[in-house]
Amino acid sequence: MKIIREGVCGQTRSGKPVERYILEDGGLRAAVLTYGGILQNLWVPDRQGNLRDIVLGCDTVADYQAQDKFLGALIGRYANRIERGRFSLDEETYALYCNDGRNHLHGGKKGFDKRIWDAETQADGLHLRLTSPDGEEGYPGTLKTEVVYALADGALSISYWAQTDADTLCNLTNHTYFNLAGHGSGDVLAQEIRLEADLFTPADEESIPHGEMAPVDGTPMDLREFTPIGAQIDADFAQLRFSGGYDHNWVLRGIPGILRPAAAARCAESGITLTCETTQPGIQFYAGNFLDGSTAGKDGVRYPRRSGFCLETQAFPNSVNCPEYPQAVLHAGETYRHQTIYRFGIE
Repeated sequence: MKIIREGVCGQTRSGKPVERYILEDGGLRAAVLTYGGILQNLWVPDRQGNLRDIVLGCDTVADYQAQDKFLGALIGRYANRIERGRFSLDEETYALYCNDGRNHLHGGKKGFDKRIWDAETQADGLHLRLTSPDGEEGYPGTLKTEVVYALADGALSISYWAQTDADTLCNLTNHTYFNLAGHGSGDVLAQEIRLEADLFTPADEESIPHGEMAPVDGTPMDLREFTPIGAQIDADFAQLRFSGGYDHNWVLRGIPGILRPAAAARCAESGITLTCETTQPGIQFYAGNFLDGSTAGKDGVRYPRRSGFCLETQAFPNSVNCPEYPQAVLHAGETYRHQTIYRFGIE
């Protein structure tokens, strides 16, 4: 793997410089920004051997700061939602910043997606580091995090590490939107998805789960075989009505902590295939229902509704308020370690 430090590519509104790094290995090429740890580009060969940029993104730092879709960003301290931004830990109650109506989403007003990460190139990948101070967005404890982006053998791996000096919540993910036909190719409804999950976590009208794990059998949530994303996305099913389409957490088969298959996707037009493996217990499959053409994307593209899909590996949403779910508490003295791998091929 070759890593090239391109240097400063822009600055934030507050004048902080943002750097861009290029990773290359075999036929894959990726670009990562220190702002938000964003995966800005991912070039993958199609059936004809032509490289296609298959992730949604922006051309400038200013455009990233102007959008609210979390394009390609690292998410923390807690990916997804926490009901009313409140939780109890060690007999203390904490109130987080509520940035999604009455709820806390993706780390709050200034989550990890809006921070400048420190970058270092090493033989095994691009290392990004960030320290979140005690009390930031309402979370207890100082959290030190490290994320490693790497390319090898036709795959992009993202490895997560964290430690805290006081018990806290930790649930890190990446919010990349994929379009296997290319980032400016319109909607993804004809692309096919498969999830390695027999259960999902039903959510209310505010996308908050409350401890239930329901079978996918006989519902539009059954994606255990390759299914066009658009086949049932608008079905008359309460869960889909609540969220305007797929935007749910699925309970992955197997043992959390062990790297195992999570999802797969394929595009007949480009021939590009994607498989996802993770150590996490869940995966949020989001079909870009809230993309609306307002975001200034790369190459002058405006991303319309459902023009990208996310495979966000994660702990379950609102797990801290649901004892039925695997918990995402990181204790002082412990180390948080997870990994997600996206493998690419052609057919």
